[in-house]
Amino acid sequence: MSNAEDYAAKLAEIEAIPTDQIKSPGMPVDVFLQEVENTCKWVIEDQAKLEAAGLDWTLVDDLPIRAGALREAQSLWNTVRFSQEEAQRQWNEQVPTAYDLRDTLLHTFRFAFRNDSSLMTQVDQIAGGAGHADMIQDLNDLALLGNAHADLLTAVGFDVALLATAATTSSTMAALLSQATVDRAAPNAERIIRDKALVYTKQALDEIRKCGQFVFWRDEYRVKGYASQYHRHQGKKGGTNPAPPEE
Repeated sequence: MSNAEDYAAKLAEIEAIPTDQIKSPGMPVDVFLQEVENTCKWVIEDQAKLEAAGLDWTLVDDLPIRAGALREAQSLWNTVRFSQEEAQRQWNEQVPTAYDLRDTLLHTFRFAFRNDSSLMTQVDQIAGGAGHADMIQDLNDLALLGNAHADLLTAVGFDVALLATAATTSSTMAALLSQATVDRAAPNAERIIRDKALVYTKQALDEIRKCGQFVFWRDEYRVKGYASQYHRHQGKKGGTNPAPPEE
């Protein structure tokens, strides 16, 4: 089956994993998946001995399917994560221009409306406040106010096309801010499913490895295939804490 088919076949079981069981494998997900693939191949010649020790071989048959589901879950999470990162990049690029446009409008409005105290009060009210959300609202408010008094603005040489730009910028920046920050702060469905799929795959892998370590505890060569090469390598490097999984 394809990874997508594995995912569809296992989604209900993955979703059934309690959230409080989510934990890290202590390594990047792609490395973890490669270790799963390696284990699937390693155990084949040991089937008789492992089954004799009580291992349910259906767990071995199921492990590649769980791994395929995890690969798909990781890809789905990456799609969301990279979209958020792209939104953050675009926000960082565009936010200086948005603030500059807001400041330009305020500067122009104060001059154009200088003889109308009511309009000046409205401009001052819009100018109050601080922060990104306030800037986004300011742009929309200024666009509305400017369109209502376009004659005063054109009288001072203002390009009223900037009012449409302000409204569009307000909408665009609001969407980017939401995707780049608010969405990231909330629990993400794709991330949770990925984490549960990881736990689901690790449950099977751990059970197979424990049985292999039990059977081959005196066979230095075979027992190595039932332990994490990544963690062994990290230990040789002198690290006491394995690297965290990739996002």
